[in-house]
Amino acid sequence: MSHTVLLSGPPGCGKTTWILSQIQSYRGPSGYLRVTGYPDEGLAQARDGGLDLAYLRDQCPDLLDLGDLDQALAPHPADLLALIELPQFHPPAQPGLAGVDRRVMPQLQALHLNPDRHLHFGRDPELPRQDTLDFSHLQAWSLNLNATVWDPDSLSSFWFELVNGAYGDVYRAKALMNLPDGRAFFCNWMVSQEGSQFLPLQTLAPPDGRPERLSRLVVQGRDLDPAAIEATVRDCLLSDAVLELQQAPLRQRHTPPTRSA
Repeated sequence: MSHTVLLSGPPGCGKTTWILSQIQSYRGPSGYLRVTGYPDEGLAQARDGGLDLAYLRDQCPDLLDLGDLDQALAPHPADLLALIELPQFHPPAQPGLAGVDRRVMPQLQALHLNPDRHLHFGRDPELPRQDTLDFSHLQAWSLNLNATVWDPDSLSSFWFELVNGAYGDVYRAKALMNLPDGRAFFCNWMVSQEGSQFLPLQTLAPPDGRPERLSRLVVQGRDLDPAAIEATVRDCLLSDAVLELQQAPLRQRHTPPTRSA
């Protein structure tokens, strides 16, 4: 029997982390959908751009993308666990399914998804509460970084500056970042945490030019300076020439020796 859970909560409360734990502990097929949340007075929703889905599918390659129309129209497996993530700033006025934001239902119905359970961070006791913050004002900004590769030392310096107020009061930051050796990291920070998470992706890109996978930076906070963030980011990215200088030795190291005649 399939089971569809709608999980809502404010930025950085742990929705994606909780969803990952459910997928990893479930023995049957799983699917995921992130629904775009709705802004509130003075509170802007972030443009995820597929960031959470990309990370979850790296960790769980068989995960179904429930936002894919072809998969939505195809029959779902009988024992599918469908997990829907909805950014939502304030707790629902009513418990359970009665508290689901009615604005989201047409999108779910178009994808043949009908939640049979609704959990909200900060309301339901089975969910963690330590990162559930009440925001009174929140800006959101994101930057598409597809096909970019970071200088590793510059990435560390930039991230430290970002979360420590160099570009405004950042409350939430997450990103997927590519490195020249083919690795990528899911970078995650919340103001209520003691430090940042730098979680390596399982999939490696060949050290042969720019990777094709999604790369993106998402920032939420107050008094943000997007122009300064973007300018610093551009200074931290590798040019084609420098990228080739760093990748060429890596390719030679993995090239099998040629037999002599």
